[in-house]
Amino acid sequence: MIVRPEKLLRWLSPPLFVVALAAAFWRAPTPPAPAFVPPPAATASTLPARFAASMLPKTAESAHAASLTQLPDGRIAAAWFAGSREGAGDVAIWFSTLGADGWHQPMPIANRESTAGGTFAHVRKVGNPVLYAEGNWLHLWYVTVGIGGWAGSAIAHSQSTDGGKTWSKPSKLQTSPFLNISTLVRMPPLPLADGGLGLPVYHEFIGKHGEWLRLSATGQIVDKVRLTHARKTLQPAVVALDAQRGVAMLRDAGPGQGYVQTASTANAGLSWEAGAALPIANPNSSVALLRLPSGRLLLAGNPAHGREALLLWLSADEGKTWQASRTVETADDGGAEFSYPALLLGRDGHIHLAYTWRRQSIKYATFSEAWLDGGQP
Repeated sequence: MIVRPEKLLRWLSPPLFVVALAAAFWRAPTPPAPAFVPPPAATASTLPARFAASMLPKTAESAHAASLTQLPDGRIAAAWFAGSREGAGDVAIWFSTLGADGWHQPMPIANRESTAGGTFAHVRKVGNPVLYAEGNWLHLWYVTVGIGGWAGSAIAHSQSTDGGKTWSKPSKLQTSPFLNISTLVRMPPLPLADGGLGLPVYHEFIGKHGEWLRLSATGQIVDKVRLTHARKTLQPAVVALDAQRGVAMLRDAGPGQGYVQTASTANAGLSWEAGAALPIANPNSSVALLRLPSGRLLLAGNPAHGREALLLWLSADEGKTWQASRTVETADDGGAEFSYPALLLGRDGHIHLAYTWRRQSIKYATFSEAWLDGGQP
């Protein structure tokens, strides 16, 4: 008996449909419970009061969204995006390192063309880089948009094994089954005990909320969890308090008067619970968070009325209450903007800060806990 191909196809269609439907709803086995790499025990800092600031070399008319990390040899590295304006086709991700003679000449490490070539996808614009050094690996995550505005974003990832001199071709993180759009990155990841990373990200399409990506030691996405909140929130900045507990501070995306929003986890990012807003105003602007050697938390952000000042706050009770510490920079002219802070704790205990300076360049500062407490350099 000869079975005609069209009949065979009709016979096979129902079981094939069932198999495809089952595959669509199949989920990978639940991974083992995560754990943070716990922070070191709190110690009193012995560094004297110190504050120093400098400008990073200018690379274009407009610059924004810096990120910092420390390389294995001790150098501080920075990445940011710059071009004629935010979202323009000529925007590139720039990279520079701080040596004994100051910041080295920046080099572009990603742009529309290189991203399109690596991901085999159309790219309209790039933005928001995040650097993270892990052993001999230097990671770069950054935002890439194919269509529409920032709500249509995806995250690209590239790596360097020579301190940022050369980079691998970028690849896209598959964070969403729906066209893989509207996942953005802004703040650095936290190391996990299994060798993986917890990467705070956020979503902007229709709703706005923070998310948590759990990455395996080889970079695959193991889990994605939403930081559910009653308010629209963006750009979570996260610190670990111990192996299981962590806190997130989030940008308030409105409506109305915003305040720094909070979330916490008691199981290393497996789930998150919204907390009460801090009594610290937030004018819909990015904040940065850091755990200091003393165990206190440091928060950087803008005041209630806008981005014309950059302020620092300290918490000695794991983020429950906060005290104003220092004003890093302020100006009363109409076009001033000091925003999008990035914080990094150096291995020697010094604190490093980078931020957008008037949308023209990136400014860098380094200081000690003694300076935060009012000491004079």
